[in-house]
Amino acid sequence: MTEKKTILGIDPGTNLLGFGIIRTDGKRAEYVDMGVLDMRKDKDPLQKLRSIYDCICEVCRNYHPDEMAIESPFYGKNAQVILKLGRAQGAAMIAAMEYGIPVTEYAPRKAKMAIVGNGAASKEQVSMMLEKTLGVSLDPAHLDATDALAIALCHHYETSSPLRPSSGKGGWEKFIKENPDRVK
Repeated sequence: MTEKKTILGIDPGTNLLGFGIIRTDGKRAEYVDMGVLDMRKDKDPLQKLRSIYDCICEVCRNYHPDEMAIESPFYGKNAQVILKLGRAQGAAMIAAMEYGIPVTEYAPRKAKMAIVGNGAASKEQVSMMLEKTLGVSLDPAHLDATDALAIALCHHYETSSPLRPSSGKGGWEKFIKENPDRVK
């Protein structure tokens, strides 16, 4: 039997940072909580980083996540945007590391592909699929938080796949050995 774990997902940003929390038994995932840190009124970039750190520390204290999955910054048209996202990501990562929580990064397209099956899916499509998958009703005003839930669920899928190699012992060989009745 697989041990239960709590996964914290983060959609980093310096104006809006989303977080989402799921619990899993290795097979099924269930919704725990989600939220958004709104820093749009704060003009000091260093204070924003401090707010991110404090917020993630508080989430870690309240929910005791076993792992954190975070969206990696992606390059757009403006290099300043990726630098700011990288700083936000770093502040969240340091907060998790403060609590000994391992961190894994996922590209936004990978999370969308894992949840919707389309790496170019809209935030609304991701939210709708999360509602169906997790059996909850999500507020469309919290799309940054639903993106964070998607990152957490993507991490669950990645780490619980029977085809995922672990320490060199996994993949198809492990799957066939553990599921002989499913192989013809």
